[in-house]
Amino acid sequence: MVICVYTEERWDAIRAAVESVARQSLPALEILLVVDHNAALLARLRREYRRLTARGEVRVLANAGPRGLSAGRNTGIGAARGELVAFLDDDAVAEPDWLRYFDEAYGDPRVLAVGGRTVPAWSSGHRPGWFPEEFDWVVGCTYRGLPAGRVRVRNVLGGNASFRRSAFVTAGGFATGIGRREGDGRPLGCEETELCIRLTAAVPDAVLLIDDRAVIHHAVPADRERFRYLRARSYAEGLSKALVARSVGAAKGLESERRYTTRVLPAGIARGVRDALRGSADGLGRAGAIVTGVMAAAAGYAVGRFRTRGGGVTFSSGPIEWSVPEGAGSRGEGARDESARNGREAVV
Repeated sequence: MVICVYTEERWDAIRAAVESVARQSLPALEILLVVDHNAALLARLRREYRRLTARGEVRVLANAGPRGLSAGRNTGIGAARGELVAFLDDDAVAEPDWLRYFDEAYGDPRVLAVGGRTVPAWSSGHRPGWFPEEFDWVVGCTYRGLPAGRVRVRNVLGGNASFRRSAFVTAGGFATGIGRREGDGRPLGCEETELCIRLTAAVPDAVLLIDDRAVIHHAVPADRERFRYLRARSYAEGLSKALVARSVGAAKGLESERRYTTRVLPAGIARGVRDALRGSADGLGRAGAIVTGVMAAAAGYAVGRFRTRGGGVTFSSGPIEWSVPEGAGSRGEGARDESARNGREAVV
């Protein structure tokens, strides 16, 4: 179980995330806290969890790669001892059966990744009336338009996801240069999309799922409840999608987005206009937010395509640097012992 962290400003949120994992009905083999180039936070977390570290329940690691979320996740993957590697955002809390629902989905050996449903926890206590559910991905949450139940998807969302260890052996880790980095003012993303497309290209019969019973609650700070953040995040998504398209081709890189923009978003606009005609000012705001978000994402994509053609933006993906031998994921002592106790695959 990997939680990537980077700032002491989220101290209470980090502790809540760890506590939510510790309360799982299917216990994690261990919790890996990966600190992104922050010596003070690294030392503080090691002091905070020294007793759990002594019992083998928590390990606090420094990001062994370049600054950023992708390299932090790769550090956690390389240190993982279990057959399944799950990821939780540092500002989210998981419901008690979160890992159990992930584990159940891996009964099919073709399943290489399983994600869950991420619910926004608005700092104001409620969703802003103008904020469309179709754009909840802007705040890192499950958005309107995704199918319900346990369904096959192109990609999982990185802050609420799990993978077989063998997926990383086959396809490599998360690409650096796409995702978020501390201090970068632009909220980039899509590193999990690029990885999942690369994974299914390497393993054509691979199955990737989302089970909406595997629920986490993701904090949405006040500054992300503002219209300007939706616009900035949408623009950044366009930039990121251009990088993904460069890596895997536009056909795969934009496959899900075509359905989203041609079906889900027009329905959202129509719903907003209908509500406005019925007297709801928020309805018109939602419709306007969708139009603005689409335009911002399109502009970002156009700029991103121009930059990639000129070679101005680069990213890279490669094999994981394993600190645990590659075979340990399925046959190592830690994984085997935990599986024997639970009668299930070990989740780290």
